[in-house]
Amino acid sequence: MDEADDPTITDGDHYTVVFENDRVRVLEYRDVPGDRTNRHRHPDSVMVTLSAFRRRISSGDRSVELELAAEQARWVAAQEHVGENIGDTPTHAIFVELKGDAAVAMTTALGPEG
Repeated sequence: MDEADDPTITDGDHYTVVFENDRVRVLEYRDVPGDRTNRHRHPDSVMVTLSAFRRRISSGDRSVELELAAEQARWVAAQEHVGENIGDTPTHAIFVELKGDAAVAMTTALGPEG
């Protein structure tokens, strides 16, 4: 990942690295209503929501609004986007970003249904 697209660089006030090794990087994300991130990129990741929240995710000319419950785990395919908290509650989530061959190894181990 190019450092200019790294969310810990573009939005260091929202993203914190809580663990990292050669296979994964674990980020904690926090914001409050009205906060908006800068454009950044995530590799294939698993997101765990620690709070319920509403967000608008925009990439290019496409935008989607999401409402997520607390304590959910979701697959997030590699992407570049801008995120905005459009709800009335803070966002708190954990991202487990896969590095290099970790994504391929996980897909192979889990099979095509993943």
